[in-house]
Amino acid sequence: MSLSPDLLARIRAASDEHGGPRAAMLEALKLIQHEHGWVSDGHLAEAASALGVNRAEMEALASFYSLIFRHPVGKTVILLCDGASCWLNGAEEVREELKRRLGIGFGETTRDGRYTLLNVACLGGCDRAPAAVVGRDRRLVGPLSPAGVAALLEDGL
Repeated sequence: MSLSPDLLARIRAASDEHGGPRAAMLEALKLIQHEHGWVSDGHLAEAASALGVNRAEMEALASFYSLIFRHPVGKTVILLCDGASCWLNGAEEVREELKRRLGIGFGETTRDGRYTLLNVACLGGCDRAPAAVVGRDRRLVGPLSPAGVAALLEDGL
């Protein structure tokens, strides 16, 4: 699937807004991911061409950022904080409950494509530990508990 003309126009506009094509590469990746949920090789190549930058540079940038998804992910991505504060406040129990309820491990996606579970080094939400970021709107939730996982998933995120 190709990038839409509207998305290509927004990527080109990002070049002006961010001070040039190289400065706009990350914004282009974020725009693609927001629209498609992840950044395919084809989409990356189209964006590099639209910006007039080297595809290898764009690939290097995409691979550097762990939150630029280079493979399909579920409709809802759950990023569970792996930071010390979250671990001290029960993240391991929340982690196990998420795995149990969804039937997948971290780094995996449910068969129906609804959820992907990922770890993230730190969310900076220590006052809400254990915390997670959920959904395309990247909503910070917490403090989480094993009992609260069911409600979190039932809300449909």
